[in-house]
This record gives sequence, structure tokens and C-alpha cells, in this order.
Amino acid sequence: MKKSSRGASFLALSAAVLLERFPVTYSFAYVDQPDGGFPKTSIVNKNLYNNINADLVLPKKPLPNPDILTKYADFASQLADAARSEILPYWRQSRHALGQQIKVESDRSVFQSASPVTLADRAAERAMRDLIEKHFPDHGIYGEEYGVVRQDADFVWVLDPIDGTRSFITGKPLFGTLISCLYRGYPVIGIIDQCVLDERWIGVSGRGSTLNGHPIQTDGVAELSDAEMYSTTPDMFKSGDEFTKFDKMRKSVRTPHYGADCYAYALVASGFGADIVVEADLGLYDYCAIVPVLEGAGGVITDWTGMNLSLENHERSKGRVLASANKLLHDQALEILNAPVLPIDGNGMTSMIDFSDPSNDIPSPAWTESRSNYGPLLFGMVMGEVIAHFGP
Repeated sequence: MKKSSRGASFLALSAAVLLERFPVTYSFAYVDQPDGGFPKTSIVNKNLYNNINADLVLPKKPLPNPDILTKYADFASQLADAARSEILPYWRQSRHALGQQIKVESDRSVFQSASPVTLADRAAERAMRDLIEKHFPDHGIYGEEYGVVRQDADFVWVLDPIDGTRSFITGKPLFGTLISCLYRGYPVIGIIDQCVLDERWIGVSGRGSTLNGHPIQTDGVAELSDAEMYSTTPDMFKSGDEFTKFDKMRKSVRTPHYGADCYAYALVASGFGADIVVEADLGLYDYCAIVPVLEGAGGVITDWTGMNLSLENHERSKGRVLASANKLLHDQALEILNAPVLPIDGNGMTSMIDFSDPSNDIPSPAWTESRSNYGPLLFGMVMGEVIAHFGP
């Protein structure tokens, strides 16, 4: 074979190898999510992956004196009564009477970037804040409408006067007032109050939760495929990592339901047939009150990595909440929500790694970089061979 033929053949073979090893539409690089997605660090095998969150194990939640808990739980009910008195006069009133405005927030999901706020929201939070300042002026307050004061206090009240304002302004009674008391950053008292239906869920750490004074208990299924799942809306999940995992979740359950806000968590806690809630991009005030209610009813609630929900961990959790009727369901959901995601094409479409399939181990470190990092090296190798055959 002539030298030129050998060179041409080698060049063609090298190009074929390049395309085989590095197809144009594939990359092994991890998704670099600006909103806190999976880390850029390469993961070699599933055993290492399972230990990713080992450093996130948190100490047992601190609890104040039981008498203090009782006192503050009674006060939380007073706050709920005050909020009711401000909200009910606005129920099913006209848009003009509600004084609707749109609150715009940057770096939020489609759902959260522009949300309504009414005179009722503001009046209810103002009434609750006034009572806290009057009776416990050294306590902190973290409210949706009027911000944060004394966040470093041992006791901090977290207030969402109307969780589910979209439901409220359209006359749908699937909203609620959320009131929580944090002790050293952890929710120890929680109230979900639905004033129109006259329903009040109360949770206190270390005690059983109640609905209108009666004990409640979760009653969930054992398999995710049999579960009834709630999320407020698919639009609360950001494109990429979050939405891919949410989409896998809704395809893994029996039925996905939408549009209940905090009321969905109350349904799970009460054992009324809802099994699991998956949400993202929540504010601290959207979930703190739910934690003692659900845990006191026998449920499990964490972020998507299995961490406790707390003031300290809010930024790390990114408002991603998973609530389940039991630990069996929770563990199955965490396998989906805590799995890494890889891009599979140039358009940013993603695919989750199924660790139940042994053929889906993550590639070795030699191939975890994007193909673009190897292009210059391989091109140089090919050209070197061509020059060697053809001469300079």
C-alpha cells in the first residue's frame, strides 16, 4: 500500500474512533446547576455516591422545656385566631376589595417569580407580628410579607398569613395560615389553620398531632407505585435537574395531584388518602409549620437529600421538600430525588442514572470530563501521525 493510502486510511480510522468514543450528542460532564444542582465533582461508583451526604447528618433536634412548649403552643393558637379575624372579612370578595398586587421575585421558578398578595395577607401578618412584639419582644419573627427581625434569637416565629393566595383570590378554600415556632433554628411548634372550613392542625415536637383537638395519624401505602402524590404545580420545579426528578416522581406514583398548597400536607398528616408531597422553591415560611404537624402524625418530612428542614439548612435545601406518610415511601422517593442527573444531548435534555441497573454505573474518572477537553490532544495525535506518513 502506498504511503498516501496508508495515511488516508489511518486518518479515516482515527476519525471513526473519535466519533465512536466521543459522539457529538453525548457528554459525561455533570450538570452544573446554578440553583444548587448536583456537584461538579466526578463520582466513580454507586458506593461513593451513597456516601455523598454523609457529612450532612445532623444532630438531634433541640427541644425546650415541655412547659415552655405548652405555653408557646397556646400562644400560637392565639396567633391563628388573630389571623382568622383579619382574613375572613376578605373571603370571596372582589379583586378591588382584596387590593390585589403582584409580588415579583428574581431567581425563582416560573410559579414563584410573580405571586399575588392581598390586603388580607398583610393584615393577618401584621396582627400576628403585633401580638408577638407585645408578649415576646425578644423573640425573632420571620414573615413572608414584612421580613425578618431578630433571626438569631433562640425562639423565632415563622409566619405565612395565607399560604395559597392564588386559591384564596379565586374562592377556593385550599389555603391556610402557617404558624411555626423555631427553637434554635428547628421547628418545634406548627399550626396549619384553614379558617373557612374551621380546621386547625396543631403539631408540637414530642407529642401527637391533632385536627380540631382530635388525634391524627398518617395512613400511607407501602409502594410508591400505589401512592397518591401532591404538588402545588409543575411550574414550581426549575428546568433541568429539578424538573427531571419531579417528572420521574409523577411517573412513578399512581396519581399526581395539583393545587392544594399547604392543605396537601395536612391531608397526608390526617391519613385522608394522600400519601406524599413533593415540592421545590419554597420559602422557609412555606414549610416550617408543616414539620411538627406531619412528624407528630407519624409522617416523615425532609429536603430532597434527606436532611432535616431548619433555618440553618434552608439555603442548602433550596426549598426542596419531600413529605411522606411513612419511611418506606420516603426512602423510595429519596432514591429518585437524590439521584445524580447527566446531560444526554446538546440541547440540555437530561436523563437520570438508574442505580438498580448494574450496567448504569457512572463512568470512570478518565471519561467524566467533557469531550471538548480531549479534542486538542486527540487532534494533535492524529495530525502527528499524518505528518509522520506524509512528511512536513
